[in-house]
Amino acid sequence: MNDKPAPPLRHFFDLGDLSLAGSRIEISADRDQLARLARWCGVEAVSAFGAQLELRRLAPARFAFEAELEADVVQKCVVTLEPVAAHIARRVSRELHFSPHPRPQGGELTLAAGDEDVPEEIASLDYDLAAPLLEEFVLSIDPYPRKLGATFEPPAREAEPPESPFAVLKKLGEQG
Repeated sequence: MNDKPAPPLRHFFDLGDLSLAGSRIEISADRDQLARLARWCGVEAVSAFGAQLELRRLAPARFAFEAELEADVVQKCVVTLEPVAAHIARRVSRELHFSPHPRPQGGELTLAAGDEDVPEEIASLDYDLAAPLLEEFVLSIDPYPRKLGATFEPPAREAEPPESPFAVLKKLGEQG
């Protein structure tokens, strides 16, 4: 049984059909997808979500994925609970490596010294172009949105703390 909610946006592309010239693709969410996206990532609203992608074949089993992602979100301020609007603009870049027999999940990945960008292994050429966009989008959302000028004021301290319930027992012990 899989408890993981389905992604609110999917856009499959057959990388096997990609020519050496590459392909440019535009992905944008419609009104229903924007509402599902807001629920999926736990924000008040997503009013825009779109990306311009460029795909290129680097080798028979390697592909370049480049995208410019833009989105508009509304969240609740962590101090005032008022709406806070934010614009997200992010460049997404991945190298994909088709491997029909990928490493088993939970297996160890060993990197050589100096390896920073390791290709993402994919088991199918039918690739969901929206998946990396959604990953980057969720990582870009401010976990503690704050309305401009909002500051947290701790509650005022009482001049004298209330007497402990055990103080009464202590007094009784002192009298006896």
